[in-house]
Amino acid sequence: MKTGAKVLIEGLLRQGTKTIFGYPGGVVLPIYDVLYDSPLEHILVRHEQAAAHAADGYARASGRVGVCLATSGPGACNLVTGIATAYMDSIPIVALTGQVPTSLLGNDAFQESDIHGITMPITKHNYLVSRAEDLPQVIAEAFYIASTGRPGPVLIDLPKDVSTGEVPEGIEFPTSVSLRGYQPTVKGHPRQIERAVDLMKRAQRPLLYAGGGVILSGADQELLALAERLGAPVTTTLMGLGAIRGDHPLNLGMLGMHGTAYANYAVTECDLLVAIGARFDDRVTGRIETFAPNAQVIHIDIDPAEIGKNKPVDVPIVGDVRQVLAQILARLPPRGSRTGPWLERVEHWRKTHPLVIRDDDLLHPQYVVRTLSELLDGDGVVVSEVGQNQMWTAQHFCFTKPRSWITSGGLGTMGYGLPASMGACVARPGEQVFLVAGDGSLQMNIQEFGTIAQYRIPVKVVVLNNGFLGMVRQWQELFYEHRYSYTELPQVDFVGIARAYGIDGMVVEERREVRDALRTAIAHEGPFIVDVRVVREENVFPMVPAGAAINEMIGSRQ
Repeated sequence: MKTGAKVLIEGLLRQGTKTIFGYPGGVVLPIYDVLYDSPLEHILVRHEQAAAHAADGYARASGRVGVCLATSGPGACNLVTGIATAYMDSIPIVALTGQVPTSLLGNDAFQESDIHGITMPITKHNYLVSRAEDLPQVIAEAFYIASTGRPGPVLIDLPKDVSTGEVPEGIEFPTSVSLRGYQPTVKGHPRQIERAVDLMKRAQRPLLYAGGGVILSGADQELLALAERLGAPVTTTLMGLGAIRGDHPLNLGMLGMHGTAYANYAVTECDLLVAIGARFDDRVTGRIETFAPNAQVIHIDIDPAEIGKNKPVDVPIVGDVRQVLAQILARLPPRGSRTGPWLERVEHWRKTHPLVIRDDDLLHPQYVVRTLSELLDGDGVVVSEVGQNQMWTAQHFCFTKPRSWITSGGLGTMGYGLPASMGACVARPGEQVFLVAGDGSLQMNIQEFGTIAQYRIPVKVVVLNNGFLGMVRQWQELFYEHRYSYTELPQVDFVGIARAYGIDGMVVEERREVRDALRTAIAHEGPFIVDVRVVREENVFPMVPAGAAINEMIGSRQ
């Protein structure tokens, strides 16, 4: 007879799982005992939140389902922020949690928490398993749900008596999954495809607005083909960076609050906006009623709940982005030079309102990011923490391919980057993985230096260290008359902390030292930290207003 724990591990192996990020505890000891002899790699994190973020980073870097494991009660609850982060960004992870025995459920037993109920709003689906013999089906369903349609996290809550319970010999694992009521639409409706193509043929000022759905569906080649066929510039969301090469002539960079001026101008002036795997979030649109005021809107998304949720659309298309774009391309003839005047106008905005770095001897964070981009030259993976460091990286790093950019977008989770970079390293062995961090965010999960050191995970950390909670301080400067209420941080010896864990590093205080320091980090075989003491009150610009305010800017700056 097999135990539930053995069936669980066998099920994970059948799903192609190679690595689990976890932290042991009482009720999951039966699972850890089976892991002891298992071919699965288990990485012992220092906090359960880091396990969820590492599984998330693994999934984003690889395109496969990430897996994390925690014990009951506080262990399971510590996963919540990581699960919510994955949920907001549509990342496929399976979270395994221990639970008190079924006979004690609801009795407020030691380390009991209703993680099933707690995570209902932040999971795509979750399970409270009551019988060990249900595990083969539950595991297969969990991975299927997490990875299909609009991806997302799934949680499996495992009472201890389920892990220790006996499962009859010969129990079969499903070879396929079919769930009544869950049949994601992957192909666009032919009539809607024809309507979209008709609008594209007639548009004089088309613009493609690409989100994280392009990355998740692997539709970067189709996106580029559509842009070139249509003669349309492309702007991306924070999550869509890498969907089109950063140096492509049609790429306008990121739009929205911290986007490029020319991308926001283009949104305001376009007559056709094609939203592809994006959800019109508030950081992009500002006042939704004034966003893309002159445009007819085509919205392509695999999740029907997203279409029309924030922005009314003229042509809704439900389906997988890659398949829908292929359907459109099969019907859309080349546009020739019809959009030439529009592209010339966009190029004028690009030249007159570029993203710039101050040309002086000060150590500006933008310079650090651009130097790193130049040295990596399209290779590797860049992960960020959240805050100013995230926006400087999004603005100034040239991403050349999908899954080369990993960050917390929808939830904006400080402390995400360090554990996520561990997951990316495990998913992409042999590739450079750089974390760009702020001194505030880095300290939220700094204990993961222990994990990095133990497993010699070769993460390279670049700290844009300004001694502030920078993004909050920026808003206090701009809108609260420089009243820096609880946003100044004492100086921290990050290199000293890293060395205490056995990780090497160096401090950079002069602009002229940046290039050599980054080269040293790239050449170093193991993990490495570069603590860069940047200009303290540097701000993220442009903070471009969306909607109606952009019209005033266009009128005054053309």
